[in-house]
Amino acid sequence: MLSKSIINNINYIKRLNDNSGDIITRIINNKIGYIYLESVSSDDKVSDFLNKSFKNISSFRSLFNELNNKIYNSHMMKIDNYTDIFYYLASGYTCIFVEGYNEAILVETRSELDRGVVESSSEPIVRGPKDSFTENHPKNIGLIRKRIKDSNLIFHNTIVGRRTKTTVSVAYIRDIADMDSVNKIISKLKKIDIDSIIDSGYIRELLEENSKSVFPKMISTERPDLACTSLLDGRIVILVENTPFVLILPAMLIDFIHSTEDYYHKPMNASFNRLLRVICFFITIVTPGMYVALMTFNPEIIPNELLISLSMQREGVPFSTAIEVLLFVIVFEMLREADIHSPNVSGSAMSIVGALVLGDAAVNAGIVSPIVIIIVAITSISELVFYDVDIINALREWRILFIIASLLLGLMGFVLAGIILLAKLVSITCLDIPYLTPFSPLYIKQWSDSIFRFPRGNLKYRASYLTNNIVREVNCEEDNN
Repeated sequence: MLSKSIINNINYIKRLNDNSGDIITRIINNKIGYIYLESVSSDDKVSDFLNKSFKNISSFRSLFNELNNKIYNSHMMKIDNYTDIFYYLASGYTCIFVEGYNEAILVETRSELDRGVVESSSEPIVRGPKDSFTENHPKNIGLIRKRIKDSNLIFHNTIVGRRTKTTVSVAYIRDIADMDSVNKIISKLKKIDIDSIIDSGYIRELLEENSKSVFPKMISTERPDLACTSLLDGRIVILVENTPFVLILPAMLIDFIHSTEDYYHKPMNASFNRLLRVICFFITIVTPGMYVALMTFNPEIIPNELLISLSMQREGVPFSTAIEVLLFVIVFEMLREADIHSPNVSGSAMSIVGALVLGDAAVNAGIVSPIVIIIVAITSISELVFYDVDIINALREWRILFIIASLLLGLMGFVLAGIILLAKLVSITCLDIPYLTPFSPLYIKQWSDSIFRFPRGNLKYRASYLTNNIVREVNCEEDNN
């Protein structure tokens, strides 16, 4: 319970935060006092709006009415306990006390600490909306609201994290989304007991804590248009305060073959791009392992002229084929990591020069053969057609497993690794939906927007495995077959 003394209240809050240097307090005529955190509040808002409202105040009620009538753009509330007071102070509120009253007034005076809406840096596109999510949670909700002006669009807020008290919003369209899945996610969020939530990656890991698969079951994106199309398909979007990346679930393997930009191009062009990504998916996983299996155990399968050419290239190389491939796979991954974490002004140049110099020097020194450089370069380029970092990491790990299996058992090991990969993909589910949907189990009607994108007039139905409200167009006859 708050004290009726302004000084007692202010001193208690200061002791609560060990008299932190960003706590600003002021007492006016021994009648009114206020406290706020300079680090997250705007001094201009406090000075321009609050101080001008403190004239001729005779009681707590008159102060509340004065603030309520003059401050139109701020959130206001009353509070009578210390329990949540520091949470609001850290959220950019100013707490106002009146001498003789054991209630306080909270007024939002939040400072703009985030960057504005800018173009996406991790998912750039040629055609389509250029805005992206930011670290500002209300602004992220607004980017979705301005695209979907529907009263059925719901945002359910949950506070997660004992110390950070991070706001996590579960977004869904009430008459489209599967409410059992929505309630399941909300229930899991409420059960999370952790000190801090700094990024949406924390939420993803905690929701997938029992998953043993390296393949992602959620899409992480900073594109509002992708989040909106997912909501309209019946998916659920999770927005986390202080991070520009939102989570979309459920996600199947085919979703990582798609790109938001596919829907902004002609169907033929989008279908070609998707088919290209499918080819790249297999190239980046199987090519190095296939080369190791053929050169190490089964050279008789290779045509004689090609085998002679490959053997001549390997003449004088001191390492086995598998060691060659593994060595340069690791080198290319090192260059990729260096490119990601280097400043923009030098990152790309450094990786290009590093790849050229190292590759050329290694070939001239006789450490590796030219064909290995070509194979590793093709596989590394193939993984770059995917924008999601999690799927890229999964492809990288399975590529190495294919190389090791081929090293140990040749083509038999290569085939065995392929069977294990297929079995693993079949066993994965997200919100009880199989990962290989719509191919396993078979949903033929959803093939119109899987590997190939049909014209928009043919996309009349939503995926039946995501929602029971499958009709997109009012004039369409519902067909559940």
